[in-house]
Amino acid sequence: MEQQRSYRADFIIIGGSLGGTAAALAAVRAGMKVVMTEETDWIGGQLTSQAVPPDEHRWIESFGCTASYREFRNRVREYYRVNYPLTEEARQNPMLNPGNGWVSRLCHEPKVALRVLEDMLFPYIQSGRLEILYHTKVNKAETSEDIITSVIVRNQNGQDILLQGAYYLDATDCGDLLPLAGAEFGMGAESRTITGEPHALDRADPLDMQSITYVGAVQYVEGGDFVIDRPEDYFFWQKYKPDFSRFPILSWYASDANDMTQMKEFTMFPNDFGIMSLWDYRRIVDTSLFSRSLYGGEITLLNWPQNDYYLGPIIGVSPEERSRHLRFARSLTLSLIYWLQTEAPRIDGGKGYPGIGLCGGTLGTKDGLAKMPYIRESRRIKALYTITEHDVSKELRGPAGIKRYKDSVGVGSYHLDLHPTTVSQRSFYIPSYPYEIPLGSLIPVRIKNLLPACKNIGMTQIANGCYRLHPTEWNIGESAALLAVYAVSSNLRPYEIRESAEHLNCYQELLQNHGVELHWPDNLDVHTLK
Repeated sequence: MEQQRSYRADFIIIGGSLGGTAAALAAVRAGMKVVMTEETDWIGGQLTSQAVPPDEHRWIESFGCTASYREFRNRVREYYRVNYPLTEEARQNPMLNPGNGWVSRLCHEPKVALRVLEDMLFPYIQSGRLEILYHTKVNKAETSEDIITSVIVRNQNGQDILLQGAYYLDATDCGDLLPLAGAEFGMGAESRTITGEPHALDRADPLDMQSITYVGAVQYVEGGDFVIDRPEDYFFWQKYKPDFSRFPILSWYASDANDMTQMKEFTMFPNDFGIMSLWDYRRIVDTSLFSRSLYGGEITLLNWPQNDYYLGPIIGVSPEERSRHLRFARSLTLSLIYWLQTEAPRIDGGKGYPGIGLCGGTLGTKDGLAKMPYIRESRRIKALYTITEHDVSKELRGPAGIKRYKDSVGVGSYHLDLHPTTVSQRSFYIPSYPYEIPLGSLIPVRIKNLLPACKNIGMTQIANGCYRLHPTEWNIGESAALLAVYAVSSNLRPYEIRESAEHLNCYQELLQNHGVELHWPDNLDVHTLK
């Protein structure tokens, strides 16, 4: 009988998400030995295997993220300057946006993000301080007296691997370690009677979760013909109308972020008619930036309202139902592509853009769809402090402005952005103040050596609408790892660090020494934010 493989390290990070990658980087830079697992062959989660350019706030170039996240952003720009045939103007632009997409100041190719993240971790992999187990999923956890003693993961060959460490960080996009470890957690929509949030449901529904999206990468070549075979479920999606719309999901109409009771018209390309274009929304290759031919045409990522999938959740359901929803989510994106190629109304009165073609190489897949779906919502720990709508909403906080926490471990900013959910199909886009990340939201109520490192901190579904974005997830992962570092070095548990003014101050000094910003500047102009 083959002997079971095993690894022992200071920290075990389950999930190579963006938060998991940031956690690993922080831990190894602090001198710890780390084992990290990853379901696919790409670390980086949202930025890479899920193919989502960074959603960021308006201050990101100068403030509002950790030093290591800023290092990542700088390295992305430098990668293009060194390796791509940019025009001199583009090369000299300190704010280079490689795709010139308008969703982000740094729209770039997922493979570039992957290369940069791997480069940042490479010295520690070479030295043996970091081991990454690819194509590996968590399968089981053993606990004793509120302590996780080991975790068993399973690789693509069906082989079980035993992992042991002082701390276990759940950096999966769905919070997969939480139920296996017996940790208390919540998911889906909370009840207004429990949270007091104006936008919460009257009755809690754990299966009412934000939509997922299978992102697709497509290139446009004028005069080309790349029409795919009609997807099996195309006629279903062609006729499907969401509860909140009088238009089919495959149309140029979607909810207006400025007034979610209204529908807004979109179109494909920039135009002179004042209709918002979607092609340049998440564009990651802008050929006008190159001094010589490199790509056949511009490339964009399809993460649009038209391929948000909300017919059912993939968390808290049977494996069969999960597989069914994942398959259906993929078919929605393929149906969107087919619709764009053949039926999408054009401003000139014609129909379809056959020059749109899938780009498998862009996302490291054969079919041009991302390796993993973009997952906006996770299981969330029951924590010592739960962030709610009241902590962030501009309307609810009023002139009080930004909520300050004495135990802050980072900062972020984004609207309370809830995509259509799987049961109620409700969505909203609520103006919010910049926010801080309280340490209490990182500490489980019971399990002593478990830490969240992704979108699974102590918060409600509504608060998740802004805490789920790239810079915040990175900050959560980094601060969780450094919390474990301080806990080990001080021989204290995370809750003890929070309870002690002296140790809390020392831990926050550790964060600041690693470039983690704890508070927003007092002079930040936030009251004029829309």
